[in-house]
Amino acid sequence: MITELRRFNTDVTVDAVVAALSEDGYAIIDRYLSADDLAARKNDLERVLRSVPTGRNDFEGFSTQRIYAFFAKTRTFDAQAIDSLVLGVAERVLGPACILSAPTGICIGPGETAQNLHRDDVVYPLPRPHPELVLNTMWALDDFTEENGATHVVPGSHRWTDSSPREGAEQVRAVAPAGSVMFFLGSVFHGGGANTTRKPRLGVIIEYCAGWLRAQENHVLGVPRDIVRELPERLQELLGYGVFPPFLGNVDGRHPKKYVEDGRRVTDGVIAG
Repeated sequence: MITELRRFNTDVTVDAVVAALSEDGYAIIDRYLSADDLAARKNDLERVLRSVPTGRNDFEGFSTQRIYAFFAKTRTFDAQAIDSLVLGVAERVLGPACILSAPTGICIGPGETAQNLHRDDVVYPLPRPHPELVLNTMWALDDFTEENGATHVVPGSHRWTDSSPREGAEQVRAVAPAGSVMFFLGSVFHGGGANTTRKPRLGVIIEYCAGWLRAQENHVLGVPRDIVRELPERLQELLGYGVFPPFLGNVDGRHPKKYVEDGRRVTDGVIAG
């Protein structure tokens, strides 16, 4: 197993992260969140988790809680979704019209088993090789350790055309202190680790996809419009209130952002009162 991790300090540049993704498929930025930001985000997600069930299958994790419809339930990651470094990398990898795909809070509980290695872009049935379709950011709200489920990553596997991990392929464990963020491509093999401790391990995935693809989660339905109205304009676009040039995503020939403030419905080509 490779033990040397591809990691950086908070002064890292977009170019450096993109270069690491191109070479290894992942990059870790240590302690990107301040201590105060980390505490505030963890506290609010623990509030949300009180009403979240554990997983329904082995992939979700029978001892793991997942916060779906994420931006309908918390405001604490709005800034991270549109962070200048994050969006700089996402737009370089996926294009400037990229959107949010599946932002999810993930709390791996004690006794959870390791996830099978997989690729997140497998949901799109395109032959390999193909341009990058998905970029993930994993935000560590607890220390990620070997024992509590730090993500397994297979460096360089984003260049493979294999449909499953190669036997004996080298792996890294994305061990990182709380507050860190890991970037990884949707084409790289990875999986959540087993939690052999007595405490849960909390993280947040903010996943982006190319703007011409369908997002995994339907944010227009999942995030109420009264919440969307209060969000920064760029986050509104990331949630689906945007257009991929020239007109993918339009509503009755209009830009979808026109409907953020307008609560009326469209009927037979006109706006009904």
